[in-house]
Amino acid sequence: MVDCEIAEALNLQHEFEWVLNQEIHKGLDQVHQILVECARRFPVQLYGHDNSSKQEKFVLSVPSDQLKCLVTLTGDSITHADINFKITRQANNPVMVHTAIHNEYPWKLQQVQDAANHLQQAIYHIDDVGKNYKFKSSDEVLHILGNILGSLQRGRTSLIVPKKKAIDDLMNSRNMKALNPNIPEDTAISFYIQSHKLIFAAYQLTNIHGNVSYDSTHAEYPVPWLNEVLVLFTVGLQLCQQLKDKICVFSQYKDFTVGSRPSSPGPGI
Repeated sequence: MVDCEIAEALNLQHEFEWVLNQEIHKGLDQVHQILVECARRFPVQLYGHDNSSKQEKFVLSVPSDQLKCLVTLTGDSITHADINFKITRQANNPVMVHTAIHNEYPWKLQQVQDAANHLQQAIYHIDDVGKNYKFKSSDEVLHILGNILGSLQRGRTSLIVPKKKAIDDLMNSRNMKALNPNIPEDTAISFYIQSHKLIFAAYQLTNIHGNVSYDSTHAEYPVPWLNEVLVLFTVGLQLCQQLKDKICVFSQYKDFTVGSRPSSPGPGI
């Protein structure tokens, strides 16, 4: 019975060493390829690729001409936009507001750069592990995988969940001050990414007997490269999680380190 337990422990030890020295490196290389492919899709300078001059044009609109925006997206910035949206004035009379974004003062989509930075950090975490590096324990591998997963989750979240800004912050932002011509003081606009779409939103403040609120209208347009980036982020996360799950099987054996051997059980009492 004791010999069977020792043999089972030895087999587990051998499998553990094979996973550390072969399977993890193979898996990390696969994740690395996916992430580099993801980096190639980003319209910014990222990991040796430079698509910052990539230019795309979109029309964001809603029915009844409530809002219409012709956008030129260059890299991670809106370099030109022709913007029209309706607001309501006294007696519910609609008024059309027109403004524009020009090359001299582009509207930067910070979410894109944030996601790219997190992606690059994830790739660097893998690069820091040499192809011939010998892992020493499951904890060491889990720490590295945790860093990669954290970077990928933050990068993906940057694109899926836009940071909420208070209406006052929007109205006083540098982007708003760069609009030409200026828009009415009780209005604001915003551009942001949500999942695979570019969103344009227009806001109008109302003050009724001291109660301040705002109405908003938004239009959206799917951006092809964003969809591809999110798919690759998700694949990278899934592959990383599979590696983590595989190594977690061994993490319960805290005394396992490469080269260690299970000792024979002591005499019974």
